[in-house]
Order: sequence, then C-alpha cells, then structure tokens
Amino acid sequence: MMLLQPLWSVLLGHASILHSPVFPVLFSLSVYLSFCLPFLLLDLLSSRWALVRRYKLQPESSVSWASVRSCLKLTLYNHLVFILPLTVLHSYLRPLPLPEEAPPFPRLLAQVFVCLLLFDFQSFTWHLLHHKVTWLYRSFHKVHHTFSSTSALTAEFSGAWETLSLGVFAAATPALLSCHPLTELMFFLVNMWLSVEDHCGYDLPWATHRLVPLGLYGGARHHNLHHLKSKCNYAPYFTHWDLLAGTLCTGD
Repeated sequence: MMLLQPLWSVLLGHASILHSPVFPVLFSLSVYLSFCLPFLLLDLLSSRWALVRRYKLQPESSVSWASVRSCLKLTLYNHLVFILPLTVLHSYLRPLPLPEEAPPFPRLLAQVFVCLLLFDFQSFTWHLLHHKVTWLYRSFHKVHHTFSSTSALTAEFSGAWETLSLGVFAAATPALLSCHPLTELMFFLVNMWLSVEDHCGYDLPWATHRLVPLGLYGGARHHNLHHLKSKCNYAPYFTHWDLLAGTLCTGD
C-alpha cells in the first residue's frame, strides 16, 4: 500500500479535476494522442531513413497527411458527439469514489492483468461476431478496415457503435472486479498503449510481443495480419483465443 500511496495522495489533491464530468474525455484524448505521437514521428522519418523503414510491417506503404486528418477528425467527432454526453451523464448517475488509501501494489498488478484478459475475451468475441455476421461488418466494423495498412491513429478510426461498445467493455471490466480508481486508471493507460501499439505499423525491437514468451501475445505484427487478411487474428492482444478458435495466423 505504501508504494502507491504517495502517487494516490497527489491525485487526491486534484479531486475536483477527477470529479469533473469532462475529465474522462479530455484525459482519454490527451493520452491517446500522446501515445500516437512517437509513432507519427517514426512515420515522418520512415520515408527518409532506411533504418526506421526496416521496422515497418508494410514498408511499401506510407502515412499521408490526408489519412492523419481523417483519423483525427473521426476521433474528435466520436469523443465530442457521443462519448462526452455519456460520460457527463455517467458522472452524475455514478460519481467516482475516491478512497483515502491506495491499493496494494501486487493487487493492482494482478487486477490490471485480469482486466486485460477479460477485455481481450470480450473484444475477441465482439470482433469475431462482427466479421462473421455480414450485416454487422458492413454496418459497423467496415469503417475500421478502411486502412489495410495500420498506423497509430487508426486505432480509434471507428464508427460510433464500435467506439462506444469497446468503451463500455473497457469501463465495465474493472467495475466488475470492484477495482480501486487507481487500478482503473492504470488499466486504462495500459489498454490504451497496447491498442495504439497494436496499430502502430512497426515491429520494433522493444515491442510488447517480444517481451512476452512463447508467442502468447500477438502485438503489432499479429494485428497487421488481421488488417491484411481480415479472416484471422481477432483477439486484440493475446493469442490463445485465436489458437482455440482456429483463427490464429502467424505469417510464418
């Protein structure tokens, strides 16, 4: 508990900001764009620097300013028109509890990991369903497959239905486990980073899938194959559900 208490005490000192009904949207946007920025810089360098381009999963592709504007426009639209009203409503119906004590560090790590596993299963089931049911794909999920070459900003290039439904999964998962607000925050940050990294379009030496042994985590290469072939690799992060369903593709 003592390990996380100083951090939690600092956050409690800004309780008015945490309780603000617009904080979740502003925080979500700022975190998302901050995570995307390093990969956007790599996109700028890759067209001029072979050392960067060698790590691109689709080296023949490039990210245009038109696609960047399109992704940013849709992301801002979804957040302001759909997510903001819902978060304002949620803040009044279910105010955020702010306990005085921080969670024990081992519990935080364990619950973040369990949240990732649950979210991975929820997203796998949702994703598979939207590919198998033609109406769902054409009506909702097809937007996300506009770009066959992934880049960081395509992580949230989705229609309102997809954005909101995945947002509900991400919010409901820690709530089901009665997680501490700090645990929820850590899960959100990790989940957002992994989502951006999945879509970044680069297989970097320090990528998450290289840190997890036995091919248990797919990562950017795994998800890039999904955007190329469409009929494989439906789980966002881990590979066990695709392995069990017979939809795993490694590209080997």
